[in-house]
Amino acid sequence: MLQGVNVALGVSGSIAAVKVVELAHELRRHGAAVRAVMTPAATDIVGPWAVQFATDAPVVTEITGAVEHVELCGRDGWADVLLLAPATANTAGKVAAAVDDTPVTTCATTALGADVPVVMAPAMHEPMYDHPGVAEALDRLAAWGVTFADPRIEEGKAKIAAEETVLTEVARAVTPDVLAGKRVVVTAGATSERIDPIRVLTNRASGKTGREVARACYVRGADVTLVQDGPDVGYADVIEVETADEMIEAATAAADTADALVSAAAISDFTADAVGEKIRSGSPLSLDLEPTPKLIDTVREAHPDLPIVGFKAETSGDDAAMVAEAERIRDRVGLAFVVANDASVMGEDESRVLLVGAEGTDPEEVVGPKHAVGGRVADRLATVLAPDA
Repeated sequence: MLQGVNVALGVSGSIAAVKVVELAHELRRHGAAVRAVMTPAATDIVGPWAVQFATDAPVVTEITGAVEHVELCGRDGWADVLLLAPATANTAGKVAAAVDDTPVTTCATTALGADVPVVMAPAMHEPMYDHPGVAEALDRLAAWGVTFADPRIEEGKAKIAAEETVLTEVARAVTPDVLAGKRVVVTAGATSERIDPIRVLTNRASGKTGREVARACYVRGADVTLVQDGPDVGYADVIEVETADEMIEAATAAADTADALVSAAAISDFTADAVGEKIRSGSPLSLDLEPTPKLIDTVREAHPDLPIVGFKAETSGDDAAMVAEAERIRDRVGLAFVVANDASVMGEDESRVLLVGAEGTDPEEVVGPKHAVGGRVADRLATVLAPDA
Protein backbone atom coordinates (compact mmCIF):
# COMPACT_ATOMS: atom_id res chain seq x y z
CA MET A 1 0.00 0.00 0.00
CA LEU A 2 2.95 2.36 0.62
CA GLN A 3 5.63 0.71 -1.50
CA GLY A 4 8.40 3.18 -2.29
CA VAL A 5 6.84 6.05 -0.29
CA ASN A 6 9.12 8.25 1.86
CA VAL A 7 7.38 9.25 5.10
CA ALA A 8 8.71 11.98 7.39
CA LEU A 9 7.19 11.13 10.77
CA GLY A 10 6.75 14.10 13.14
CA VAL A 11 6.32 13.05 16.76
CA SER A 12 4.91 15.46 19.36
CA GLY A 13 4.76 15.26 23.15
CA SER A 14 1.53 13.34 23.68
CA ILE A 15 1.54 10.15 25.72
CA ALA A 16 0.43 8.55 22.44
CA ALA A 17 4.06 8.95 21.36
CA VAL A 18 4.63 5.56 23.00
CA LYS A 19 2.82 4.08 19.98
CA VAL A 20 5.21 5.57 17.45
CA VAL A 21 7.59 2.60 17.46
CA GLU A 22 4.83 0.24 16.34
CA LEU A 23 3.47 2.84 13.90
CA ALA A 24 6.89 3.16 12.27
CA HIS A 25 7.13 -0.63 12.01
CA GLU A 26 3.71 -0.76 10.31
CA LEU A 27 4.61 1.98 7.85
CA ARG A 28 7.75 0.07 6.89
CA ARG A 29 5.91 -3.26 6.75
CA HIS A 30 3.65 -1.74 4.08
CA GLY A 31 6.63 -0.64 2.01
CA ALA A 32 7.42 2.89 3.24
CA ALA A 33 10.78 4.32 4.21
CA VAL A 34 10.51 6.36 7.41
CA ARG A 35 12.59 9.13 8.96
CA ALA A 36 11.45 10.62 12.25
CA VAL A 37 11.50 14.16 13.64
CA MET A 38 10.76 14.69 17.35
CA THR A 39 9.86 17.63 19.56
CA PRO A 40 11.81 17.99 22.84
CA ALA A 41 8.64 17.00 24.73
CA ALA A 42 8.33 13.83 22.64
CA THR A 43 11.87 12.75 23.55
CA ASP A 44 10.82 12.83 27.22
CA ILE A 45 8.15 10.21 26.46
CA VAL A 46 9.87 7.88 24.01
CA GLY A 47 13.61 7.66 23.51
CA PRO A 48 15.09 8.74 20.16
CA TRP A 49 17.14 5.53 20.10
CA ALA A 50 13.95 3.48 20.16
CA VAL A 51 12.53 5.52 17.29
CA GLN A 52 15.81 5.19 15.39
CA PHE A 53 15.60 1.42 15.82
CA ALA A 54 12.00 1.42 14.56
CA THR A 55 12.75 3.57 11.51
CA ASP A 56 16.27 2.30 10.79
CA ALA A 57 17.29 5.92 10.25
CA PRO A 58 18.80 8.73 12.36
CA VAL A 59 16.22 10.81 14.24
CA VAL A 60 16.07 14.60 13.97
CA THR A 61 15.77 16.14 17.43
CA GLU A 62 17.06 19.63 16.54
CA ILE A 63 17.45 21.81 13.48
CA THR A 64 21.10 22.44 12.74
CA GLY A 65 23.19 23.98 10.00
CA ALA A 66 22.29 20.93 7.91
CA VAL A 67 18.80 22.49 7.56
CA GLU A 68 17.10 19.17 8.22
CA HIS A 69 13.63 20.62 7.64
CA VAL A 70 14.50 21.61 4.07
CA GLU A 71 16.37 18.38 3.36
CA LEU A 72 13.32 16.40 4.51
CA CYS A 73 10.33 18.53 3.50
CA GLY A 74 11.55 21.16 1.06
CA ARG A 75 10.55 21.38 -2.59
CA ASP A 76 13.28 18.94 -3.56
CA GLY A 77 13.27 17.20 -0.20
CA TRP A 78 13.33 13.51 0.66
CA ALA A 79 9.76 13.14 1.96
CA ASP A 80 6.74 12.32 -0.15
CA VAL A 81 4.49 13.05 2.83
CA LEU A 82 4.79 14.49 6.33
CA LEU A 83 2.86 12.52 8.94
CA LEU A 84 2.32 14.27 12.28
CA ALA A 85 1.50 11.42 14.67
CA PRO A 86 0.71 12.08 17.37
CA ALA A 87 -0.14 15.76 16.94
CA THR A 88 -0.85 17.60 20.18
CA ALA A 89 -3.07 20.66 20.57
CA ASN A 90 0.13 22.64 21.03
CA THR A 91 1.66 21.41 17.77
CA ALA A 92 -1.57 21.80 15.78
CA GLY A 93 -1.99 25.37 16.98
CA LYS A 94 1.60 26.25 16.18
CA VAL A 95 1.44 24.75 12.69
CA ALA A 96 -1.76 26.71 12.00
CA ALA A 97 -0.03 29.90 13.16
CA ALA A 98 3.30 29.18 11.38
CA VAL A 99 5.16 29.14 14.70
CA ASP A 100 8.42 27.25 14.18
CA ASP A 101 9.94 26.57 17.58
CA THR A 102 10.38 22.78 17.37
CA PRO A 103 11.82 20.53 14.64
CA VAL A 104 8.31 19.19 13.99
CA THR A 105 6.60 22.56 13.52
CA THR A 106 9.52 23.77 11.39
CA CYS A 107 9.16 20.72 9.14
CA ALA A 108 5.40 21.30 8.94
CA THR A 109 5.78 24.93 7.85
CA THR A 110 8.33 23.85 5.24
CA ALA A 111 6.12 21.03 3.94
CA LEU A 112 3.06 23.28 3.63
CA GLY A 113 5.06 25.88 1.77
CA ALA A 114 6.55 23.25 -0.54
CA ASP A 115 3.22 21.54 -1.29
CA VAL A 116 4.33 18.32 0.37
CA PRO A 117 1.20 16.46 1.56
CA VAL A 118 0.64 16.67 5.32
CA VAL A 119 -1.37 14.14 7.33
CA MET A 120 -2.16 14.82 10.97
CA ALA A 121 -3.26 12.32 13.66
CA PRO A 122 -4.40 14.43 16.65
CA ALA A 123 -4.13 13.04 20.18
CA MET A 124 -5.07 14.92 23.36
CA HIS A 125 -7.65 15.04 26.13
CA GLU A 126 -11.16 15.53 24.79
CA PRO A 127 -11.70 19.02 26.34
CA MET A 128 -8.57 20.20 24.53
CA TYR A 129 -9.84 18.72 21.25
CA ASP A 130 -13.14 20.55 21.80
CA HIS A 131 -11.49 23.89 22.60
CA PRO A 132 -12.68 26.48 20.05
CA GLY A 133 -9.11 27.60 19.37
CA VAL A 134 -7.99 24.05 18.62
CA ALA A 135 -11.06 23.48 16.43
CA GLU A 136 -10.30 26.71 14.57
CA ALA A 137 -6.68 25.63 14.07
CA LEU A 138 -7.73 22.25 12.69
CA ASP A 139 -10.24 23.89 10.37
CA ARG A 140 -7.56 26.25 9.11
CA LEU A 141 -5.19 23.36 8.47
CA ALA A 142 -7.91 21.45 6.64
CA ALA A 143 -8.50 24.52 4.45
CA TRP A 144 -4.78 24.45 3.62
CA GLY A 145 -5.05 20.85 2.45
CA VAL A 146 -3.93 19.01 5.57
CA THR A 147 -5.76 15.70 5.91
CA PHE A 148 -6.62 14.04 9.20
CA ALA A 149 -6.67 10.60 10.72
CA ASP A 150 -9.44 11.50 13.13
CA PRO A 151 -8.99 10.48 16.76
CA ARG A 152 -11.07 7.91 18.64
CA ILE A 153 -13.10 9.61 21.36
CA GLU A 154 -12.89 7.24 24.36
CA GLU A 155 -12.66 7.67 28.13
CA GLY A 156 -12.64 11.46 27.90
CA LYS A 157 -9.69 11.43 25.51
CA ALA A 158 -9.24 12.06 21.81
CA LYS A 159 -7.00 9.04 21.37
CA ILE A 160 -4.75 8.71 18.35
CA ALA A 161 -6.39 6.89 15.45
CA ALA A 162 -5.73 3.19 14.94
CA GLU A 163 -2.61 2.40 12.92
CA GLU A 164 -4.74 1.05 10.07
CA THR A 165 -6.58 4.38 9.85
CA VAL A 166 -3.34 6.37 9.89
CA LEU A 167 -1.81 4.22 7.15
CA THR A 168 -4.94 4.55 5.02
CA GLU A 169 -4.87 8.36 5.23
CA VAL A 170 -1.15 8.43 4.39
CA ALA A 171 -1.82 6.19 1.38
CA ARG A 172 -4.68 8.45 0.22
CA ALA A 173 -2.42 11.50 0.51
CA VAL A 174 0.27 10.05 -1.78
CA THR A 175 -1.78 7.97 -4.24
CA PRO A 176 -3.04 9.47 -7.53
CA ASP A 177 -6.75 10.22 -7.08
CA VAL A 178 -7.90 8.38 -10.19
CA LEU A 179 -11.33 7.81 -8.60
CA ALA A 180 -11.83 11.36 -7.32
CA GLY A 181 -15.42 12.48 -7.65
CA LYS A 182 -16.68 8.90 -8.01
CA ARG A 183 -18.99 7.11 -5.61
CA VAL A 184 -18.39 3.37 -5.35
CA VAL A 185 -20.56 0.83 -3.56
CA VAL A 186 -18.76 -2.31 -2.34
CA THR A 187 -20.30 -5.39 -0.78
CA ALA A 188 -18.13 -7.55 1.49
CA GLY A 189 -18.16 -10.67 3.60
CA ALA A 190 -20.76 -13.32 4.23
CA THR A 191 -24.46 -13.03 4.90
CA SER A 192 -26.35 -15.12 7.45
CA GLU A 193 -29.78 -16.68 6.99
CA ARG A 194 -31.71 -17.28 10.19
CA ILE A 195 -32.97 -20.76 11.05
CA ASP A 196 -34.11 -19.97 14.59
CA PRO A 197 -33.25 -17.21 17.09
CA ILE A 198 -29.81 -18.79 17.62
CA ARG A 199 -28.76 -20.65 14.47
CA VAL A 200 -27.92 -19.35 11.01
CA LEU A 201 -26.79 -20.59 7.62
CA THR A 202 -23.61 -18.84 6.49
CA ASN A 203 -20.23 -19.43 4.83
CA ARG A 204 -16.51 -18.97 5.46
CA ALA A 205 -16.06 -15.60 3.75
CA SER A 206 -14.26 -13.13 6.01
CA GLY A 207 -14.87 -9.94 4.02
CA LYS A 208 -11.15 -9.12 3.90
CA THR A 209 -10.97 -8.81 0.13
CA GLY A 210 -14.11 -6.68 -0.11
CA ARG A 211 -12.89 -4.35 2.63
CA GLU A 212 -9.50 -4.05 0.91
CA VAL A 213 -11.26 -3.15 -2.36
CA ALA A 214 -13.27 -0.51 -0.49
CA ARG A 215 -10.13 0.87 1.15
CA ALA A 216 -8.26 0.93 -2.17
CA CYS A 217 -11.09 2.87 -3.82
CA TYR A 218 -11.03 5.38 -0.94
CA VAL A 219 -7.24 5.69 -1.18
CA ARG A 220 -7.67 6.57 -4.86
CA GLY A 221 -10.08 9.38 -4.03
CA ALA A 222 -13.52 7.76 -4.20
CA ASP A 223 -16.41 8.21 -1.81
CA VAL A 224 -17.15 4.65 -0.71
CA THR A 225 -20.23 2.93 0.68
CA LEU A 226 -19.50 -0.48 2.19
CA VAL A 227 -22.38 -2.93 2.62
CA GLN A 228 -21.43 -5.71 5.04
CA ASP A 229 -22.24 -7.61 8.19
CA GLY A 230 -19.53 -5.82 10.11
CA PRO A 231 -18.49 -2.73 12.06
CA ASP A 232 -17.80 0.81 10.94
CA VAL A 233 -14.53 1.55 9.18
CA GLY A 234 -12.84 4.89 8.76
CA TYR A 235 -12.62 4.86 4.98
CA ALA A 236 -16.26 4.18 4.03
CA ASP A 237 -19.85 4.78 5.02
CA VAL A 238 -20.94 1.37 6.31
CA ILE A 239 -24.44 -0.02 5.84
CA GLU A 240 -24.62 -2.98 8.21
CA VAL A 241 -26.75 -5.90 7.05
CA GLU A 242 -27.18 -9.53 8.01
CA THR A 243 -29.23 -11.46 5.46
CA ALA A 244 -29.02 -11.79 1.68
CA ASP A 245 -32.29 -9.87 1.27
CA GLU A 246 -30.99 -7.03 3.45
CA MET A 247 -27.74 -6.83 1.48
CA ILE A 248 -29.51 -6.86 -1.87
CA GLU A 249 -31.95 -4.15 -0.77
CA ALA A 250 -29.20 -1.95 0.69
CA ALA A 251 -26.86 -2.33 -2.29
CA THR A 252 -29.63 -1.66 -4.80
CA ALA A 253 -30.67 1.50 -2.96
CA ALA A 254 -27.08 2.71 -2.57
CA ALA A 255 -26.52 2.17 -6.29
CA ASP A 256 -29.10 4.89 -7.02
CA THR A 257 -26.40 7.52 -6.59
CA ALA A 258 -23.33 5.40 -7.36
CA ASP A 259 -20.90 5.42 -10.28
CA ALA A 260 -20.03 1.74 -9.83
CA LEU A 261 -20.76 -1.35 -7.75
CA VAL A 262 -18.19 -3.95 -6.71
CA SER A 263 -20.03 -7.09 -5.62
CA ALA A 264 -17.37 -8.84 -3.52
CA ALA A 265 -19.64 -10.36 -0.87
CA ALA A 266 -20.23 -14.10 -0.65
CA ILE A 267 -24.00 -13.86 -0.39
CA SER A 268 -25.91 -16.89 0.82
CA ASP A 269 -27.34 -18.87 -2.11
CA PHE A 270 -30.11 -20.35 0.01
CA THR A 271 -32.44 -19.25 2.78
CA ALA A 272 -34.84 -21.08 5.06
CA ASP A 273 -38.06 -20.19 6.82
CA ALA A 274 -36.93 -19.23 10.32
CA VAL A 275 -38.93 -20.35 13.35
CA GLY A 276 -39.56 -18.14 16.36
CA GLU A 277 -38.18 -20.46 19.05
CA LYS A 278 -34.96 -22.40 19.41
CA ILE A 279 -35.06 -25.75 17.65
CA ARG A 280 -34.35 -28.45 20.21
CA SER A 281 -31.25 -30.54 19.60
CA GLY A 282 -30.96 -34.31 19.69
CA SER A 283 -33.37 -35.23 16.90
CA PRO A 284 -32.91 -35.42 13.12
CA LEU A 285 -33.85 -32.21 11.34
CA SER A 286 -34.64 -31.37 7.74
CA LEU A 287 -34.63 -27.89 6.27
CA ASP A 288 -36.42 -26.71 3.14
CA LEU A 289 -34.00 -24.36 1.40
CA GLU A 290 -35.09 -21.73 -1.09
CA PRO A 291 -32.69 -19.98 -3.48
CA THR A 292 -31.98 -16.32 -2.78
CA PRO A 293 -32.06 -13.70 -5.57
CA LYS A 294 -28.76 -12.76 -7.21
CA LEU A 295 -27.57 -9.32 -6.12
CA ILE A 296 -25.94 -8.41 -9.42
CA ASP A 297 -29.07 -9.40 -11.33
CA THR A 298 -31.26 -7.28 -9.07
CA VAL A 299 -28.96 -4.26 -9.30
CA ARG A 300 -28.60 -4.65 -13.06
CA GLU A 301 -32.36 -4.68 -13.51
CA ALA A 302 -32.69 -1.48 -11.46
CA HIS A 303 -29.62 0.19 -13.01
CA PRO A 304 -29.10 -1.00 -16.60
CA ASP A 305 -26.08 1.22 -17.30
CA LEU A 306 -24.21 0.97 -13.98
CA PRO A 307 -20.68 -0.48 -14.21
CA ILE A 308 -20.64 -3.59 -12.02
CA VAL A 309 -17.65 -5.70 -10.98
CA GLY A 310 -18.49 -9.27 -10.06
CA PHE A 311 -16.65 -11.87 -7.97
CA LYS A 312 -16.79 -15.60 -8.70
CA ALA A 313 -15.38 -18.14 -6.24
CA GLU A 314 -14.94 -21.75 -7.39
CA THR A 315 -13.65 -24.92 -5.73
CA SER A 316 -12.32 -26.79 -8.76
CA GLY A 317 -8.78 -25.41 -8.51
CA ASP A 318 -8.76 -25.26 -12.32
CA ASP A 319 -8.03 -21.89 -13.92
CA ALA A 320 -9.85 -22.70 -17.14
CA ALA A 321 -12.99 -23.63 -15.23
CA MET A 322 -12.80 -20.44 -13.14
CA VAL A 323 -12.37 -18.29 -16.24
CA ALA A 324 -15.26 -20.04 -18.01
CA GLU A 325 -17.59 -19.38 -15.05
CA ALA A 326 -16.42 -15.77 -14.82
CA GLU A 327 -17.09 -15.25 -18.54
CA ARG A 328 -20.52 -16.81 -18.17
CA ILE A 329 -21.69 -14.37 -15.48
CA ARG A 330 -19.89 -11.47 -17.23
CA ASP A 331 -21.92 -12.06 -20.36
CA ARG A 332 -25.18 -12.86 -18.56
CA VAL A 333 -25.25 -9.69 -16.46
CA GLY A 334 -23.10 -7.36 -18.56
CA LEU A 335 -20.29 -6.93 -16.02
CA ALA A 336 -17.32 -4.61 -16.47
CA PHE A 337 -15.02 -7.42 -15.36
CA VAL A 338 -15.05 -10.38 -12.99
CA VAL A 339 -12.64 -11.31 -10.20
CA ALA A 340 -12.32 -15.10 -10.23
CA ASN A 341 -10.66 -16.96 -7.39
CA ASP A 342 -10.45 -20.34 -5.71
CA ALA A 343 -12.59 -20.55 -2.56
CA SER A 344 -9.61 -21.91 -0.61
CA VAL A 345 -8.40 -18.33 0.03
CA MET A 346 -11.47 -17.46 2.12
CA GLY A 347 -10.29 -16.08 5.45
CA GLU A 348 -6.63 -15.96 4.41
CA ASP A 349 -4.45 -12.84 4.19
CA GLU A 350 -2.93 -13.83 0.84
CA SER A 351 -4.87 -14.40 -2.36
CA ARG A 352 -4.59 -15.27 -6.02
CA VAL A 353 -7.23 -14.02 -8.44
CA LEU A 354 -7.81 -13.83 -12.16
CA LEU A 355 -9.30 -10.60 -13.51
CA VAL A 356 -11.50 -11.57 -16.43
CA GLY A 357 -12.28 -8.61 -18.65
CA ALA A 358 -13.89 -8.10 -22.01
CA GLU A 359 -14.30 -10.93 -24.48
CA GLY A 360 -11.09 -11.57 -26.40
CA THR A 361 -8.77 -10.29 -23.65
CA ASP A 362 -6.50 -12.50 -21.57
CA PRO A 363 -7.21 -12.91 -17.83
CA GLU A 364 -4.87 -10.94 -15.59
CA GLU A 365 -3.36 -12.85 -12.68
CA VAL A 366 -2.89 -11.01 -9.37
CA VAL A 367 -1.04 -12.76 -6.55
CA GLY A 368 -0.20 -11.40 -3.11
CA PRO A 369 -1.69 -9.84 0.02
CA LYS A 370 -5.38 -9.00 -0.23
CA HIS A 371 -4.59 -5.29 -0.02
CA ALA A 372 -2.62 -5.71 -3.26
CA VAL A 373 -5.57 -7.48 -4.86
CA GLY A 374 -7.86 -4.68 -3.69
CA GLY A 375 -5.54 -2.10 -5.18
CA ARG A 376 -5.45 -3.81 -8.55
CA VAL A 377 -9.24 -4.13 -8.63
CA ALA A 378 -9.56 -0.40 -7.82
CA ASP A 379 -7.07 0.54 -10.55
CA ARG A 380 -8.92 -1.61 -13.07
CA LEU A 381 -12.21 -0.01 -12.02
CA ALA A 382 -10.66 3.43 -12.59
CA THR A 383 -9.91 2.49 -16.22
CA VAL A 384 -13.56 1.44 -16.63
CA LEU A 385 -14.89 4.73 -15.22
CA ALA A 386 -12.36 6.95 -17.00
CA PRO A 387 -11.04 4.93 -19.97
CA ASP A 388 -9.27 7.91 -21.55
CA ALA A 389 -7.55 9.15 -18.36
